[in-house]
Amino acid sequence: MVKIEKIAILTSGGDAPGMNAAIRAVTRYARKMGIEVFGVREGYYGLYHDDLIELDSRSVGFILERGGTILGSSRFPEFKQPENRAKAIENLKRRGIQALIVIGGDGSYTGAKLITDELDFPCIGLPGTIDNDIPGTDFTIGFYTALQTAIDSIDRLRDTSSSHSRVSLIEVMGRFCGDLAVYSTIAGGGQYLIVPERDWHFDEIVDSIKASTVEGKRHCLVVVAEHTTNVQQLAKDIERHTGRETRATILGHIQRGGSPVGFDRILATRMGVFAVDLLLKGERGRCVGIRDNQLVHYDIVDAINNQKHEFPDELYEVAKKVA
Repeated sequence: MVKIEKIAILTSGGDAPGMNAAIRAVTRYARKMGIEVFGVREGYYGLYHDDLIELDSRSVGFILERGGTILGSSRFPEFKQPENRAKAIENLKRRGIQALIVIGGDGSYTGAKLITDELDFPCIGLPGTIDNDIPGTDFTIGFYTALQTAIDSIDRLRDTSSSHSRVSLIEVMGRFCGDLAVYSTIAGGGQYLIVPERDWHFDEIVDSIKASTVEGKRHCLVVVAEHTTNVQQLAKDIERHTGRETRATILGHIQRGGSPVGFDRILATRMGVFAVDLLLKGERGRCVGIRDNQLVHYDIVDAINNQKHEFPDELYEVAKKVA
């Protein structure tokens, strides 16, 4: 076991429910192992500006159920500059901090990769994003909570759509990944699905809606992943071609907030403990994932450069079959 006396942890990029659970797990376990823990405020911005606070079991109490991140997060494009990265790590070394745990999405991973590559500083990445678009893991921290938020919203939209015999377009987040849309379609009973990974055809949507109208169905739900099309314009086009009143709802950042569901709390806790264990084993430059419910870790440089997130083809086909 490697002797480690001090570590730091930061959250970066978009917030995700469960980040606080990971912070709590890292802090509590590391402290039990005799390691001091410092939280970096505002992500890489705080790392550069030496904005750190010491964390202990008391300071991470009552955060397991909280959404967002108690450490804050921000965009800091200046971290792309090598001299700024060097200053950030020098801040850690000056405090005697020997390793860094980064929780975030692919942009956060890129920062950790550069720290590992250029500065040979021990760094572990945890996948924290609602988009579920990180390579090397089946699920990311926050994905299932965002999914539940989307499902709750779809259920409510179905009620009002059915009352008024409307077509509802629901745009969910995911950036350029369609996972959230696929899972939301199955769990929410969507009739048509639009994701960036697969082609979609306007005529198919129109035909599907017309067929459901003939069958007497009072509502129709179309789930759309963001960055695939303009849902407001699509709603107008559908209404013009089907004669059915059509509304578009963009769920937006509401999907990032809220208390994390049990799955995300457990996943984040497992990954936080695993990250500390990796550091104690002398690992560096690794990213953590979960595969078939088993925690795994990969070289973070290899993960960023060579691995790709796998689109859930089987679930996509299921969504189409039950539409």
